[in-house]
Amino acid sequence: MADDFRHRARKRFGQNFLVDRQVIAAIISAIHPQPKDNLVEIGPGLGALTTPLLQILNHLTVIEIDRDIVAQLQRDYPQSKLTVHSIDALKFDFSALGGDQRIVGNLPYNISTPLLFHLSRFSTYIRDMYFMLQKEVVERMVAEPSTSSYGRLSVMLQYRFAMEQIFTVPPESFRPAPKVESAIVAMRPLDENSPAAGDEVLFSQVVSAAFSQRRKTLRNTLSAYLTREDFNCLDIDANLRAENLTVQHYVSIADYCLSRSHK
Repeated sequence: MADDFRHRARKRFGQNFLVDRQVIAAIISAIHPQPKDNLVEIGPGLGALTTPLLQILNHLTVIEIDRDIVAQLQRDYPQSKLTVHSIDALKFDFSALGGDQRIVGNLPYNISTPLLFHLSRFSTYIRDMYFMLQKEVVERMVAEPSTSSYGRLSVMLQYRFAMEQIFTVPPESFRPAPKVESAIVAMRPLDENSPAAGDEVLFSQVVSAAFSQRRKTLRNTLSAYLTREDFNCLDIDANLRAENLTVQHYVSIADYCLSRSHK
């Protein structure tokens, strides 16, 4: 982005701009973009990733809510190379960009979780995603069952994506520096043969109920869904807690409840 453009980070947009060139190079290397990729960048900010991506890509699509940055992007890059959507990513219809999308971005911490859930709705249009997020959030995303970080976010995202934490990024790599460490996560949609719940709304409700009170046993948190006999039929110990169940366990519970409602 033009050197004479000076932009003050805005707290309401959760802006922390990546300025570390070594980190930027490492992210580009991890993404490994190819000229014809259908690549989408969320929150291009001051162009830390945008500029090196455009040196490789035939065309890049970006989504940016800050109108000052939008205006500068449109001045810096021709429309033939860069399409800018001036909109909140939480409200954007990613299906409009076609299939085989590769989505990247330094996601604002204040909307990262709802944005990840929003993007999950479009998983069939996505090839992969690479995001910079608060390290704690990434740890929750990739957490395994029976660990303290494993929770609703883990289950709901692992239901749709295979995820990997690639590397961490220190606060001093940003301007202004956040108070926490960040991490890069790679997300790839699971193939169509992966286990899918018969009713995904019910699946989500069961997961939410199970984790609503983490310290309580499943006998208590899922009492609205399962009786003692139901737990026995599912071969699940009712004395376990939500964090002890795998994604497949939650799919099985939701499908069991669905089949029972159809009887």
